[in-house]
Amino acid sequence: MEEQDFRRIAEVSYLNTDNTWRYRSILHFCFKRHEHMQTYVYPEDIFHELKKDPHFQAYTFEQLEQDLATLVGWKNLIPHQETGRSKSIADFKKKRYRYQCTPYTVEIERMVEKLQSLGTEFSGSLETTQFDRILRALRDFLVSGQELTSKELNQTWVDLEHYFHTLVQNSSDYLAHLKSAKVEERMQTTAFVAYKDRFTKYLQTFVIGLQRSAKRMENLFQGSTPEQEAALFSRLTDYQLSIPRLGEEKSRETYMEDYQESFLVMREWFMGNSYRESELSALSKETVDTIRRITKFAQRLAEQHQTFRSRKAEYIQLARWFSHLSSKEEADCLSAVAFGPAGGRHFYGESREMEDMNSHIQDEVPTRIMLKPRVSTYRERQRQVPIRQYAAAKEEARQQHLAQQEKLAVVMNGLTADGVIDFASLPVISREARQMLLSWVARALQRNPVRTELGSTVELIYDRQAKGRITLHCEDGDFSLPPMKFRMQKGNG
Repeated sequence: MEEQDFRRIAEVSYLNTDNTWRYRSILHFCFKRHEHMQTYVYPEDIFHELKKDPHFQAYTFEQLEQDLATLVGWKNLIPHQETGRSKSIADFKKKRYRYQCTPYTVEIERMVEKLQSLGTEFSGSLETTQFDRILRALRDFLVSGQELTSKELNQTWVDLEHYFHTLVQNSSDYLAHLKSAKVEERMQTTAFVAYKDRFTKYLQTFVIGLQRSAKRMENLFQGSTPEQEAALFSRLTDYQLSIPRLGEEKSRETYMEDYQESFLVMREWFMGNSYRESELSALSKETVDTIRRITKFAQRLAEQHQTFRSRKAEYIQLARWFSHLSSKEEADCLSAVAFGPAGGRHFYGESREMEDMNSHIQDEVPTRIMLKPRVSTYRERQRQVPIRQYAAAKEEARQQHLAQQEKLAVVMNGLTADGVIDFASLPVISREARQMLLSWVARALQRNPVRTELGSTVELIYDRQAKGRITLHCEDGDFSLPPMKFRMQKGNG
C-alpha cells in the first residue's frame, strides 16, 4: 500500500459536521453548474439560489463567505480572483472571487447522488447479453489485438473492463436483491405464484447463456500466452503515455502493473486458480440454488392453497370411475393409483450412495437387510468361535526381537571407544543405529542419564554454549547437530 492510502480525506469533511446542511447546499449548487458546463460560480449566484429556500431566510452574505472559506480550506473549492470586473481600486482590493469545484468534490457529489437513488434495496439484473459482449471484446483483444491500432486497442480494453464490471455488479446486486428480507417476505405471499414462472425462466435463461459462453471464454484465456499479453499491455501503456497530461502522471511500471492486475482478476473470475473455484462457477451454483428456492416457495404456497380448496367435484368424478368398474381387481388398481397402497410398510435403509438429484432410483444399488422373526421365543443362534493358540507365533516374534536387539547391541559396542560414543568420530552408521542414538539424545535432554533398551545406562555430554556443529553420516543421508558424546556404563539388565 502507498502512503496516500493512509491519509485522511479532508474533502469529505463537509458530509458530517454541524453545518453540513449549509455546506452540502452550496456544493450541490456548484456541482449542478459544473454538470451544465458552467465551470466557475460567483458568490452572488450561490447566495441568490440559497435565499429561495425557506431554511436560508436568516442566512447572510457574510456567513456565505465564511462557509466558502471553510470549503476552500477543505479543498472542495478552488478560488479564482476576479480582476476583470473591478471598476475601482477599492473593488480590486476587496478580492472578489469566483469558485470552481475540485475533481474530488465532483466525484463525491456524483457518489452522493447515486447513493440517494439506490434506496434501501438492491437492484441489478442478470442479462445474458453481457456474456456475449464480454466474449466479443475478449476475442477482439486477445485474438485481433495485434491488428488493431493503439486507439482501437485501448477502446477495446475499456469496453472489456466496462462489460466485466457491469456483469459482476449487476449479477451480485440482483442475487442479493432476491435474498433480501423484503423479497423473502413477498415470496411467501400467494400473489407470488403468478410471478414464479417468469422468475424461473429469467434465471434459467441466464444460466444457459452463462454455460454457453463460459467454455469459449476459458479457451480464449488458455490460448493466450504471457508474452502476447505483455505485448498488448505494453501498447496500452504507450498509448496512455502518449496522452499529454499536466501535473503528476503514472510511470510506465505503474500502468503495466495495473493492466496485468486487472487482467489477472478477470482471468481468475472466469477460470479460478489452484486453491479455489472460479467466481463464474459460484455464480452459476448460486443462481441454480435461487431457482430451487423460488420453486420451493411456489410449491409450498400451492400446497397451502390446495389445502383450503374444496375437492367435492374431484371426489364425485372419482366415484363415477369406481361405479363404472366391473370387478374388484379393477377397483383395487384404481384405488392404488388414486390413494396409494392400502397398508404401507416402512423399511430402514443405509444412506444413499448417489447424491445426484437427477439420478433414478433404479440406478442405485439395492440395500439388503436381514429380517429376524418378531416372536418372543426367537433366539439368535450363537456362533461358536474356537480359541486359537498363538504361543508359537508369539515366541517367534520374541526371538526376532531379541535377535534384533542383540544385533543393535553389537553395533553400539562397535561404536564405543573407551566407554564413550563420540558423534564427531563415528563412521557411516545404519538407519537403525541413527534412530536409536537420536532417541537416546531426546530422552537425555529430558532426564540425564538414561536407561536404554539394551540394558545399559548412558550419560549425555553436551555443551549448550558450543557454537560449532558436526555432521553425522548415515546410510540414508547426513544429519547436522551440535557436538555430543555419550558416556556408557554397563548396567545389570
